[in-house]
Amino acid sequence: MGNLTFTMIKPDAVRAHQEAAILKHLADAGFRIVALRMHRMTREETQRFYAVHEGKPFFEPLVEFMTSGPVVAAVLEKENAVPELRKTVGATDPAEAAEGTVRRLYGMSKQQNAIHASDSDENARYEWGIHFADSDLFV
Repeated sequence: MGNLTFTMIKPDAVRAHQEAAILKHLADAGFRIVALRMHRMTREETQRFYAVHEGKPFFEPLVEFMTSGPVVAAVLEKENAVPELRKTVGATDPAEAAEGTVRRLYGMSKQQNAIHASDSDENARYEWGIHFADSDLFV
């Protein structure tokens, strides 16, 4: 397991001004931010980011949602970063997420669940590459 992973605070949480609280939650869980960027994803970036879901019925609504406002993208460092982050953010559906997880605290639905967390080291590298150049990471 690697020590870096990728996360993205979604437009719903940014609209609700929850990004600082979520970043603090991650820091309190032992993650160190090594890259951070707030921006609005383009349609092309979003389609590349979610390419694995292309052709599925939820793909277009997901692209629309993710381009509806700014996101906060971050590369995080911690031992066993990918599984640790996924445990910290909780289940995709906030109603099924464990107490105290980011999605349980800030999520509203399966789509508007406040945060994205990479599911593997390989996907983390691919996903942060859409948002950051290698020189943007301060490891």
